[in-house]
Amino acid sequence: MIPPGIYLWVAKIERKHGIGNRNHKNSDFCSMFTGIIETTGEIRQILRSGSNIQFWIKSPISEVLKVDQSLSHNGACLTIEGIKEGMHQVTAIPETIRKTTLGGWQIGDQVNLERCLAVNGRLDGHLVQGHVDTTARCLKRKEVKGSWEFEFEFPGKFGHLIIEKGSICLNGISFTVFSLKKKAFRVAIIPYTFEHTNIKAVVPGTKVNLEFDMIGKYITRKIQLKGF
Repeated sequence: MIPPGIYLWVAKIERKHGIGNRNHKNSDFCSMFTGIIETTGEIRQILRSGSNIQFWIKSPISEVLKVDQSLSHNGACLTIEGIKEGMHQVTAIPETIRKTTLGGWQIGDQVNLERCLAVNGRLDGHLVQGHVDTTARCLKRKEVKGSWEFEFEFPGKFGHLIIEKGSICLNGISFTVFSLKKKAFRVAIIPYTFEHTNIKAVVPGTKVNLEFDMIGKYITRKIQLKGF
């Protein structure tokens, strides 16, 4: 259960330390997501501009989006820059390309999409910033009587940010961790999530975007600064 007032606590820390989504000129708060995917989009065009990569993505929600709005793409928070013909445009900068799988996207790929959480909305997943920490590689995938189990390998240096039965975000999807090892963990996928997200395209060897639990990261930082 999310403690009461956690949104204000997180926002206060972000304002104090200058953390958050700086792409938005008039935003005091970092955009938040829940890890509950709304729909998927198809990459229709890829353009390179210097060290940046621009994507045009067609989806059921593209026409209702607004320029300068935040949208999670496979767990990476990107700003809408243009809308036309049922598509929207976003740009990935070098830092995003380095930490995520976006540099490997190809025309025709399906992307998980989620609009940011409304202040009066329900938190059905967990608190997600859309700030990808690293990537994970699928090790195993197996069907278990109609559902699926996936095992992922992640960089060991992030081991302190993941716990058994804790929350984790994979390609923008909120999951619960189990069978945690030093550098690997498993998640279970219900049929609805399997059919309505791009997790169905993940096979052994596939890389996915990984964001660790935000509250755990703040607590770890606090301890590192000897604030307790």
